[in-house]
Formats: sequence, structure tokens, C-alpha cells
Amino acid sequence: MQAVDFFRSRIDAMFNMNDPLAVLASRLPWGQIKAAVAQKFENRIRTGEVLKAQDMFGTTEGLVRAGRFNAGRPKLPIRLIASLL
Repeated sequence: MQAVDFFRSRIDAMFNMNDPLAVLASRLPWGQIKAAVAQKFENRIRTGEVLKAQDMFGTTEGLVRAGRFNAGRPKLPIRLIASLL
């Protein structure tokens, strides 16, 4: 027998499952949407660009905006991004 948790509401008690948006969300092909959109949000290897500058020792070149950028906030789930759009 499973104990009832009185401090947590069930998700189906919070929403009207007959609401048009709830019906739409249950009928959308989320697997296909995720497959189509995921490649746009994946981390890519960037080639960068060479930046030339002058300093007191002459012309210098540096590579900027290259590599894989992993800093920042963790990714949000694709389903959340697609449903917000």
C-alpha cells in the first residue's frame, strides 16, 4: 500500500485536462519535434576568426571565438523550449 503525501498535489489535479492547450500538448509528436529542433541547440565546434592587432612589438594575430563553449547556464530541455515557442 502506498502512503498518501498530503503536501504534494498531483499534476492532474492542478490542470483542467480538457483545456485545449492540455489536449494539444498530449497530442503533439514530441519525439519528432525534439529530433528536428535538437540539432539547432547543440554545442558546436566553432572555427573562430583571426584577429590582427598592432602593439608596441608589431603586428600580432590571435584566434578568437574558437573551440567549444561550455560555460554558462546548463541546457534547458528541448520540450520546454519548443512548448514555450
